[in-house]
Amino acid sequence: MKDRIIQAATRLFADQGFAATSVQAIADAVGIRKPSLLYHFGSKEELRQAVLENMLLHWKEDLPRVLAAAQRGRDRLNAVLTAMIDFFIEEPHRAKLLVREMLDRPDAMRKLFRKHLHPWTSLLTDYIRMGQEAGRVHLDLDPESYVIQVVTMAVGTVATGNVTAAMLGATWAEPVESQIKELVRIARCALFTPRPT
Repeated sequence: MKDRIIQAATRLFADQGFAATSVQAIADAVGIRKPSLLYHFGSKEELRQAVLENMLLHWKEDLPRVLAAAQRGRDRLNAVLTAMIDFFIEEPHRAKLLVREMLDRPDAMRKLFRKHLHPWTSLLTDYIRMGQEAGRVHLDLDPESYVIQVVTMAVGTVATGNVTAAMLGATWAEPVESQIKELVRIARCALFTPRPT
């Protein structure tokens, strides 16, 4: 039941914003009564926190596993990008909610990012530095800025791709796929030095 409530709240908070979403609307979306929802989450603010913690906890738990499974730098980049993009494509409301929350509550989101994401982003930047030392990664690349930019591009593409694609007169399904494909190409080219022929 908690998972169903979190899924409905994620969708409604992303579509309508936190302030415009009532506890009753979330309960209705789940098909339960408001008191039942409040039994699981004592307040709307507690539910908001649970939604965000649940989303970020996924990365805290999943990314170390993804990194450990991939043996080489290029494999790690592909594995991390695939895991991140799949997570947001599977449920685009996650990306939309993250963007909305970062804009609406930057201080609160900074704290959550430090708590949940800093350990794995530090691991990624360490891998990038090891690649630089081995000559596989561009020396002029700033690891921290690179990680931030790739995450921002992925989240932004999923959250807004169906809107920004309209600049080209396109529709949702095809342009987002091509945008994601181009994002991966950009991330790979920006990171790795060309292989010797």
